[in-house]
Amino acid sequence: MNHEDGAPALRCLVTGATGYIGGRLVPELLDAGHSVRCLARTPQKLRDHPWAGRAEVVRGDVMDPESLGPAMRGVDVAYYLVHALGSGSDFEATDRKAARTFGEQARAAGVSRIVYLGGLTPVGVPEHELSPHLRSRAEVGRILLESGVPTTALRAAVIIGSGSASFEMLRYLTERLPVMVTPSWVSTRIQPIAVRDVLRYLVGSATMPAEVSRTFDIGGPDVVTYREMMQDYAAVARLPHRLILPVPMLTPRLSSHWIGLVTPVPAAIARPLAESLKYEVVCREHDITRYVPDGPGQPFTFRRALALALQRVREANVTTRWSSASVHGAPSDPLPTDPGWAGGSLYTDERELDIDAAPEALWRVIESIGGDNGWYSFPLAWAVRGWLDRAIGGVGLSRGRRDATRLRVGDSLDFWRVEEIVPGRLLRLRAEMRLPGLAWLELYAERNGTGGAHYRQRALFHPRGLLGHAYWWSVAPFHAVVFGGMARNIARATMLPTRSEQVKAASAL
Repeated sequence: MNHEDGAPALRCLVTGATGYIGGRLVPELLDAGHSVRCLARTPQKLRDHPWAGRAEVVRGDVMDPESLGPAMRGVDVAYYLVHALGSGSDFEATDRKAARTFGEQARAAGVSRIVYLGGLTPVGVPEHELSPHLRSRAEVGRILLESGVPTTALRAAVIIGSGSASFEMLRYLTERLPVMVTPSWVSTRIQPIAVRDVLRYLVGSATMPAEVSRTFDIGGPDVVTYREMMQDYAAVARLPHRLILPVPMLTPRLSSHWIGLVTPVPAAIARPLAESLKYEVVCREHDITRYVPDGPGQPFTFRRALALALQRVREANVTTRWSSASVHGAPSDPLPTDPGWAGGSLYTDERELDIDAAPEALWRVIESIGGDNGWYSFPLAWAVRGWLDRAIGGVGLSRGRRDATRLRVGDSLDFWRVEEIVPGRLLRLRAEMRLPGLAWLELYAERNGTGGAHYRQRALFHPRGLLGHAYWWSVAPFHAVVFGGMARNIARATMLPTRSEQVKAASAL
């Protein structure tokens, strides 16, 4: 079997397929004629991706040699697209161990090439003086290059694409703040790159000659400051010119909280990104074109990358987001079975209603819950819970949805994640807010005995220690308002005509 340029097709292992870049790389490799095996700690999260039936998915972890070794067997090219960003103060040690394990297993399995996407580092700054995020990215690249397996280590600065953390930061800061007081790093020069170019270079790196093992700087044609990036975004989005006032005393810690308040990106992720922005990150070479030639109009200009990303957002065609990957430390325990679960205390709140409407209409409301559509009960209570979660380092409500009407397993949904979805019948969400325990929310659409819809809603909480029990009983008095109101309002929304039905009725007049 050959891929599109006539060369033999390759067997590729992709780690990080549940993440932003990995989830987009898999279909690109498949379309280029390669076969793909995805390594995932929770394979279920890849079940609903459009390309799922074309790729092999195996359970494993880059930290676990026993699962990584078998996943490497028969593989020609192994893509390393994982990192421990936002995983706590020890993330550098975690990254270091994972990279070493990956390199050792790739060498033992006879993998022909490792491809890694890291961060662009500034010229003249010793590695030990870099931000922890950039320092770790550089160290991982070095470990893989020293693994004994030919390695392509791509280094990019800011990646611009619909749903990327950098794009979301830029988008929300510019759209929400016509006048802004900003950190001094808005004057730092950066060489952004479109996600489409990143994917093109990643795919092309698979077929590099065996003797090539080195880093490559990749970037777009424009070198701009972050201030210019915000003004360019305003121009492309047809917003008025922004007034930007740099303030030197805004430290990375303070600016990360500022970013967390204004954008969906939580402080835990915003801080390493903000720390990295204080360095000038500009490509020193463009040697990648010797092996992956640029075509006409490639790489994309910054404004072209912005326009493409905005088009995807407006068309609700965002395939992956920065929040696609699971939050580090989020619970992964199995859902407690009932009624005979033996794992300890399990609190539940259950609501049921019959609705004089088709179950399909009820399901449309259920699947569109959250994000801009809200949670159908006491908006202030949900907002306050989101603010409190952000205040203690959680993700809060502002992650929103990837798509306004459709969900798939693994999607982030405000401070929940879709754990299971049975189209037309069940939506199960797992809480990723900071809690002294584990929590789930289940929403069911069923048919009742009269042909109408039966709505069933179940909230479950497994407390952790005394604090967990105290938490449940402290919020229990509000359940009638929050969960009871949700059930009633979902039933009410089911009875309302959809927007398409409203338009159809209006056109008939």
